[in-house]
Amino acid sequence: MSGEITMCDSEFGNGKAKEPSISGKWHMSWYERLLQPCLVELLGSALFIFIGCLSVIENSPNTGVLQPALAHGLALGLIIATLGNISGGHFNPAVSLAAMLSGGLTLMMLLPYWICQLLGGLLGAALAKAVSPEERFWNATGAAFVTVQEQRQVAGALGAEIILTTLLVLAVCMGAINEKTKSPLAPFSIGFSVTVDILAGGAVSGACMNPARAFGPAVIANYWRFHWIYWLGPLLAGLLVGLLIRFFIGDEKTRLILKGR
Repeated sequence: MSGEITMCDSEFGNGKAKEPSISGKWHMSWYERLLQPCLVELLGSALFIFIGCLSVIENSPNTGVLQPALAHGLALGLIIATLGNISGGHFNPAVSLAAMLSGGLTLMMLLPYWICQLLGGLLGAALAKAVSPEERFWNATGAAFVTVQEQRQVAGALGAEIILTTLLVLAVCMGAINEKTKSPLAPFSIGFSVTVDILAGGAVSGACMNPARAFGPAVIANYWRFHWIYWLGPLLAGLLVGLLIRFFIGDEKTRLILKGR
């Protein structure tokens, strides 16, 4: 018999598993470091955007933005609490950009994360359409962002997206990445930030704060008017927060300047 040890072998007499082979360790590490986080970003983005889109499609006119605000915020907090320890719980290209700039994500993983988040957005929006009555789906424009209808609204909407996303990305980076301010309550803080942002800015820009959340419904409903706002605003906010953490508000290990020594 071969003396080779595999990851499935175990010593039944004492219940202790044998050490995996070097090859087994490498494969496990490769999967858990590279592939599993990407799969989780796709899954989490799909679930978040499905819930978000459905909350808009099924929203009652009497509740205003309250129903989407609560649904988006509670869903994001729950998904981050469930999956965040695997991938970091970004589910948002703007968050991934800030995380990379502030040391919470390697540059090599940024593009795969973005691709998985956008694919998750497509999947979530498609599933929301599949389970929705056709009339309600099209009356809500498939949960695509339609708040900005005129050119004169663009400046306000873009400014709102930058500021609202800044709050969200700060909640993620300072609550879950920065060593000095990390907190086990981060998932709830992040979810609350989304709820607060939608309540405050929903009537100004739609409070997207997430290019993947904008992209999925835009593709499924084929609605692209002023779509660029929901890329430029959040990504500028992610860049701003990343630079703020690296240069000013991050812990000493993260900051590039003003280390005090």
